[in-house]
Amino acid sequence: MTDRELPDPAHTARDGAGSDDPFGAATDRPSAARVYDVLLGGSANFEVDREMAGRMLAAEPQADRFARANRSFLRRAVQGLLDEGVDQFVDLGSGLPTVGNVHEIVHAANPDGRVVYVDVDPVAVGYSRYLLAGVDEAAVVQADVRDVDAVLDAAETRRLIDFSRPVGVLAVAVLHFVDDDPAGILDRFRMATVPGSYLVLSHLTTPAQMTRETVGVVQRYRESTRSPLTFRSRDQVVDLFAGWELLPPGVVPVDQWSPEPGDLEESADLGPVPIWAGVGLRGSV
Repeated sequence: MTDRELPDPAHTARDGAGSDDPFGAATDRPSAARVYDVLLGGSANFEVDREMAGRMLAAEPQADRFARANRSFLRRAVQGLLDEGVDQFVDLGSGLPTVGNVHEIVHAANPDGRVVYVDVDPVAVGYSRYLLAGVDEAAVVQADVRDVDAVLDAAETRRLIDFSRPVGVLAVAVLHFVDDDPAGILDRFRMATVPGSYLVLSHLTTPAQMTRETVGVVQRYRESTRSPLTFRSRDQVVDLFAGWELLPPGVVPVDQWSPEPGDLEESADLGPVPIWAGVGLRGSV
């Protein structure tokens, strides 16, 4: 599957799209998932999302760099798990599966690899199902990541994920949208997996570690998308790995986790990305 443009919402309205049609949904407000897609250079977005992204970039010219760094971390981490033999993934709070999405990374290495995307936003889920049409080894579940049973018991999860084998649990740029016991949520997913499974996590840092411009962008993002945000310090992000064996280099800025050649030079010139990242292994306990 390649990056696909979304249908014009005006066309679906004229065509009489019903309430079950995601493209009949109102698009007068930016979506967090679609704004992220804009910053990544994707096409799964609408004018309202592009306007929001433009305002963000005007206030913080590095906003797109931060998004790309987070997506690059996801790619490096998933590739690392593939190298360890993991071939099935649950992507929590996945947003839209575009621009360097998990199932394309997985299927480039293993065509039989399985991916379940999870998101609570019905619009994002509807778009994802459209984008995943014809991809039998990937599916999307509409569920809140806090409802672990809903994720694990979903028909798509039961069809694709074999929890008797190692699983990659991906919580990339999602837990800053969860204010209530994120560690407990991750522990329940850990208990559903077997030894040899992994947790991949990234999380916004605290405003004290951000520039004034970045703080302003985050505030605009929160107000425009109605997405609540909970910032956490490095120590708090480390605590989210309770029960997982935190792998080297530990919790570090997202662009400094197993960087590729040239990445650190860019960080030295432009400054660190205000997102913490790490990977944990489920041991035998």
